[in-house]
Amino acid sequence: MQRYFSKEKIGNYLKLSDNDLYHIRTVMRMNNSDKIEIVYNQELYLCELEENMGKIIKKEATNLINKLNITLVVPLLKEQKMDLILQKSTELGVDVIIPAIMERSIIKIDDRKVKQKIERWQKICKEASEQSKRLDIPKVADIHTFNDLKSIDGVKLICSTSEKTQNLKNIIKKCQNYDKIILVIGPEGGLSEKEEKYLKEIGFISISLGNRIMRVETVPLFLLSIFNYESME
Repeated sequence: MQRYFSKEKIGNYLKLSDNDLYHIRTVMRMNNSDKIEIVYNQELYLCELEENMGKIIKKEATNLINKLNITLVVPLLKEQKMDLILQKSTELGVDVIIPAIMERSIIKIDDRKVKQKIERWQKICKEASEQSKRLDIPKVADIHTFNDLKSIDGVKLICSTSEKTQNLKNIIKKCQNYDKIILVIGPEGGLSEKEEKYLKEIGFISISLGNRIMRVETVPLFLLSIFNYESME
């Protein structure tokens, strides 16, 4: 059953966005009285289509679990790679994605197009949340510099290509009671020595992901899969 998100509840109805209505009517070819799932305030409802609304039939039982809160700090990348990271990270449970300006990133975004880009990235996360049956949508933050990461809290990790001795497995063993993780992933060629040094100065820990050098778009999938496994009950 198709799932959508609503931002507004009116009595026994949940309002759907114009984009969702286009998808429902034109792409899915659904009609009034057809059934859909709608998430509102992280609660799931079985609804019946009625014009531009979902009429609530019943509230579904959901099994909310306490999970890790994971923030990914990723470089600005070419569109195809960025889209893949947004989509698959959402499917794997990321909570926040922070696009960041890094020295070796070859992509530059015109200031006039930043808002448009973030809206597009947020839409990708929304659609991936619907597809993967999430009850929430990851937040895509504004574009950051590393200086903006000073005040962020949690277990802060840098995926480093230069670190050899301290690996992710050992860090997980040391951090027994963590509930929030911040992961910084570098662009092709990795973080510069200057960037890595600065991140360490503001509390980040450099870790190795093993002997293989992965593509930048592979790293989030690798990391999130590990944390999903570690937090599985």
